[in-house]
Amino acid sequence: MKLALWERYKQYLWESAELGLKLDISRMNFPADYLEEMAPRIKAALDDMVSLEAGAIANPDEKRMVGHYWLRAPELAPRQEIRADIQDSLASIKDFADHVHAGRIISPGGKTFSRLLIIGIGGSALGPQLMAHALGTAGDPMKAFFLDNTDPDGMDLVLEEIGEQLGETIAIVISKSGKTIETRNGMIEAKRAWLSRGIPFERCAVAITEAGSLLDEIARAEGWLARFPLWDWVGGRTSVTSPVGVLPAALQGFDIQSFLAGARRCDELTRQLDVMSNPAALLALMWHHATGGCGKKDMVVIPYKDRLILFPRYLQQLVMESLGKRLGKDGRTVNQGISVFGNKGATDQHSYVQQLRDGVDNFFVTFIEVLKDRASESIQVESGITSGDYLQGFFLGTREALTEGGRESITITIERLDAFSLGVLVALYERAVGLYASLVNINAYHQPGVEAGKKAAGEVIRLQGQVMNLLREEKGKHFTPAEIAVTLGEPQAVEIIFKILEHAAANVDHHIEKIPARPSFETKYGYV
Repeated sequence: MKLALWERYKQYLWESAELGLKLDISRMNFPADYLEEMAPRIKAALDDMVSLEAGAIANPDEKRMVGHYWLRAPELAPRQEIRADIQDSLASIKDFADHVHAGRIISPGGKTFSRLLIIGIGGSALGPQLMAHALGTAGDPMKAFFLDNTDPDGMDLVLEEIGEQLGETIAIVISKSGKTIETRNGMIEAKRAWLSRGIPFERCAVAITEAGSLLDEIARAEGWLARFPLWDWVGGRTSVTSPVGVLPAALQGFDIQSFLAGARRCDELTRQLDVMSNPAALLALMWHHATGGCGKKDMVVIPYKDRLILFPRYLQQLVMESLGKRLGKDGRTVNQGISVFGNKGATDQHSYVQQLRDGVDNFFVTFIEVLKDRASESIQVESGITSGDYLQGFFLGTREALTEGGRESITITIERLDAFSLGVLVALYERAVGLYASLVNINAYHQPGVEAGKKAAGEVIRLQGQVMNLLREEKGKHFTPAEIAVTLGEPQAVEIIFKILEHAAANVDHHIEKIPARPSFETKYGYV
């Protein structure tokens, strides 16, 4: 069996010495004629990508182009003003980072900035988080922290960790529209933390947003340190090669030119029309084979590198927000998507690999192998054996065990983890997602489900306002959730009203008193 696997490995291995990348699909159990059978469909998908990169309207909901590929190759942008905007933004980012590092832009207290607080959510946080964790070192000129949710306790924890260095911290607020609620809340909380220490927030704040947005106007009016652009043709989940990812990376001292070069070179290779020469096309076809083109199996991503622990989380948004669609391009209900989860090897040996090996067969694995263990020489933990040798042993052993159990896997190998190779990985998956979406006839570049969730959240906040107003008007009286729902003319919303009241009573800032009862939904609440 192992010799047969070796022959299959040699037949289906894709590799590029220039990228330091190998893609092994040999342990996916597709039939011999599969690639030939899928050739017309993947060719059509590649043609779709040509149209997208040429500037076709790819997001019909918002009537916008999708141009993250131009961010690392501005010469490909369809209009001169776009090319100039990209080039100017990169020059401005480099200039700003150089000035901060050289102490020409300094903190209000006269010290060199040494911290970053990145305030964003979704793609406005996941990309910068991935880069910070993958590339950061103790010797970086700035250390990054993140407010990526509207959880008050989580924000307190981060601000406490920054502590006395808050005055030496640049706050980067990221929101394309300037109306993202979670980001707005994080900005307000951060501003309060600065002001409570007597530090002028505007002298520490930077905005990344679309020109003319609410955030842009706030930053302009308050005289923030700097403003950097986001464009309507950059989606959040594909924004890491925009100022969203590049500005924090430059301030942390990472090699942004190398990162963009890796993405650009991978883009060039993944435009190849010959499927066997195109790793993104092969990856998309393997997803289609594994899931039957209808999401019937999950994608488990296991990087054997601690620095890539956030890569599965980054891919969750890229893959699931892009591919999780109720309707196809033709308007028919398709309920498409691929669920993504993962941790890091060899940690997984002690957690869910047991189920992968012996449990329900509802997944395929992608292993990510990094050949270079560390920059310096490793010590031997046994004669002739290092810790890194054991890490590879666990990877190869797990892959072998899964194969023996009939479980499918893909292996992506990079020689080393650096800015260039991270750019390669990002671009590889961005392209694979776009190609897979074309294969299953969905639009990868809109997110109606996310918008529906935002709208529903807005309705909850509206209802909370009505509930609180009623209780304030009836101060000293107590009501059950059902009584409040009827009074407000919202009987169908009684469960949400109950949850609102429970949360309000648990937090002193709302001044809600509860009189407990059993069952708990008979509890009464009043304003005190």
